[in-house]
Amino acid sequence: MSTWRRLLSVLMVGGLSAGVFLAVPPAAVAAPSSGSAVAQLGSNFRFGVASSGFQTEGHNRDSNWTRYGARGQVVEPVGNAVDFFHRYPEDIAHARALGVSVYRVSVEWSRVEPVPGRDDPAAWAFYDRVIGGIVAAGMTPMITLNHWVHPGWEVDRGGWNRSGMADDLIGFATKVVDRYAWARPSWVTFNEPTEYVRRELTFGGLRPQNVNRMVDGIVRAHRTLYAHIHAVQPEAQVTSNLAYFPIPGVQAFLEGLFPRRMAGTLDVIGVDQYYSVSLLDVSAAASATGDFARSSQAPEAIYYVLRHVAREFPGVPVYVVENGLATDGAGRRPDGYRRADHLRDTVYWIQRAVADGVDVVGYNYWSLTDNYEWGDYTAHFGLYTVDVAGDPSLTRRPTPAVAAYRQIIADRGVPAGYRPTRAPVLCSFVDVPDSCAHPAVVR
Repeated sequence: MSTWRRLLSVLMVGGLSAGVFLAVPPAAVAAPSSGSAVAQLGSNFRFGVASSGFQTEGHNRDSNWTRYGARGQVVEPVGNAVDFFHRYPEDIAHARALGVSVYRVSVEWSRVEPVPGRDDPAAWAFYDRVIGGIVAAGMTPMITLNHWVHPGWEVDRGGWNRSGMADDLIGFATKVVDRYAWARPSWVTFNEPTEYVRRELTFGGLRPQNVNRMVDGIVRAHRTLYAHIHAVQPEAQVTSNLAYFPIPGVQAFLEGLFPRRMAGTLDVIGVDQYYSVSLLDVSAAASATGDFARSSQAPEAIYYVLRHVAREFPGVPVYVVENGLATDGAGRRPDGYRRADHLRDTVYWIQRAVADGVDVVGYNYWSLTDNYEWGDYTAHFGLYTVDVAGDPSLTRRPTPAVAAYRQIIADRGVPAGYRPTRAPVLCSFVDVPDSCAHPAVVR
């Protein structure tokens, strides 16, 4: 079966059936150690916040995603998002007040090169101010070179349907690296490349017969950029974060598309984890259909993810590039889970993974503020909530998770006596059969 047909088939919601679970063959797994309940995270562990340009900046230039919005292919267009373009000093100050050491942002290709071969100095000056502001606030930038957005003129050229797209992107990204290597950032070449491919397929930016071309182009661009980054910034940490898809059989296939082909050019394994699926809550995996606020949330899922990644990519440190909880605008969910509790529970399980020998080096919360969630503003992920539809001032209002995260960072984790607010579920699909053979246990 061709790559594109396999990609489409493994991402079907029907793959969440118990039949798929039962079809997964046993694998060799290592039992967790019987070490301490939790290990406080050392001074070298990096706490951060994450964001992306298109989802927060507003005032966007012509791109594949502005066109999807203009054509009505999504619920609502991005508009001016939360206007990070003008309010970045305030958001940087909020991040600094949390005590984080990492602030993840992206540089929008469509903003700095609105027409082919002609850069906009004012756009570069904006990113100069953002990167400079992060550094001046005592934080390290984590710069994403592509977060699913490319210029409209690239769409007109054929986008990822043409092999030259990879060369164009390399040219843009090389300029970003050269301009900001002084800030000693860490780098994400491509955000969740499997999702980039899937969404381009979904919205018609990529023809099915050209999936292999896009996959190959992303891998080639990543490897080229990795070499260039290390040439100008030898100590840099470079990754391309994978979206963890907790469905048996699917995750292994997706890992084969990108991270395994990027072997030797990932200084850390970057992973994004948002939801869970188990034998008892298959119907609750609503995030598979885009309803993040109703998605199943078992906090120990991050523990299984970290164990899985450490097993599949031995010897490479792991960085949680994105993790968070979707709620409505008032911070509510049908399951009653609250952001502050979810954050503390998640950090507990990260500490447990560290205690059990997993080399986890960092954690970014998605996201600092609410933002445009690739089609609408329904799902709220922010530590600071923003009412885009009802508040023209776009006031950043702290959720209780702000104080929770500040305390976690100050204490380097949750205290030794902390117990998660939710007990582990039975046989999580996040990593079978390991989760069944060696289930997470609260100590």
